[in-house]
Amino acid sequence: MQQRQHLVFLIFSLFLLFQTSSAHNVTRLLAKHPSLSTFNHYLTLTHLAQEINRKTTITVLALDNAAMSSLLDKNPSIYTLKNILSLHVLLDYFGAKKLHQITNGTALAATMFQTTGVAPGVSGFVNITDLKGGRVGFGAEDNGGSPDAYFVKSVEELPYNISIIQISKALPSAVAEAPTPEPSKLNITGIMSAHGCKVFADTLLANTEAMGTYEDNINGGLTVFCPLDDPFKAFLPKYKNLTASGKASFLEFFGVPVYQSLSSLKSNNGIMNTLATDGASKFDFTVQNEGEVVTLKTKINTVKITGTLLDQQPVAIYTIDKVLMPRELFKAAPTPTPAPAPAPEEAADAPKGSKSKSKSKSKSKSAPTPDTDSPAYAPDGDVADQTADDNGAVSSRGGRFVAVGLSFLLVFLLL
Repeated sequence: MQQRQHLVFLIFSLFLLFQTSSAHNVTRLLAKHPSLSTFNHYLTLTHLAQEINRKTTITVLALDNAAMSSLLDKNPSIYTLKNILSLHVLLDYFGAKKLHQITNGTALAATMFQTTGVAPGVSGFVNITDLKGGRVGFGAEDNGGSPDAYFVKSVEELPYNISIIQISKALPSAVAEAPTPEPSKLNITGIMSAHGCKVFADTLLANTEAMGTYEDNINGGLTVFCPLDDPFKAFLPKYKNLTASGKASFLEFFGVPVYQSLSSLKSNNGIMNTLATDGASKFDFTVQNEGEVVTLKTKINTVKITGTLLDQQPVAIYTIDKVLMPRELFKAAPTPTPAPAPAPEEAADAPKGSKSKSKSKSKSKSAPTPDTDSPAYAPDGDVADQTADDNGAVSSRGGRFVAVGLSFLLVFLLL
């Protein structure tokens, strides 16, 4: 009986765990505190709130209305303000208790600003120091790491999920406060050229049609997957064999007309349209992930995301290790035909089946296949022939189903 009670207690604990691990909403949490209303407003306006809600194990260093007023007096653009506020979002959980129990009295925390790709060196990190007298100080690492702001109070805590704490003033950082160009003025090819994608960037610049499509989508949201120099350089002979329209579609295939953060790519697996998608010309690919590794897949090949060059809404740029090939322009390599098994030895008195052998031999000869390395437009029927696994989007709702299942089991055990 005692063993049964222990089992019931364990299941009930697991049920509570799944129930309390639900996603948070930072704007709703902050809405309970009028003194933080300006900070809450600009989290929404800069779209940081959406990014915070997609994160887990996170700490928000909130500023009251007076501190936000001092910050806004400097008249930063909305894009610069987003950088400043993203420096106040730590990618770790720090509740009030943990702040006063920091090992060796100091800790260095990465911030959301550090993940944007525009924060060089240590400029995206915040130093946290447990000072004498129970005070806790915060300082941007690129500002020497010395405490510039101090812990005021805990605002909201959902343990190990999200902690919102108020600090005395905004953290000064020359890098975060630097003027940020508007998305339409963002030089995406310059960013790619400076970070290992120069061959792709130069090819894109040379194609006015494709480059125009990219520029037209920057303000509304754009995600670019640029192949690194070595694989794209090796691929150029195939690219040069494409028609003019094929070249434009091929280059547009590496852009998605929606901003996709890396965390979003990891959680939203499935079919993704591209800048080249147009009616029957699907030009799409499938996003998949295994843990922290995100891959892009077509019928032809699979590539892996290897790095982040820029992740700042509304634009994200990632590097990929190979050239992703759309099936609308290239043919898949044929599946190798297994060699026929050797015929069993015939008995000495068995009749000779010369016709059968001749027929079998002629069947084993396959017609010569076209050169799979030469690009060509696929037949119309081939484009439409999508398989189920390419059209299925993966959705993860495991926690909810487990919680429901545990509830039924709990009721059964208590009866």
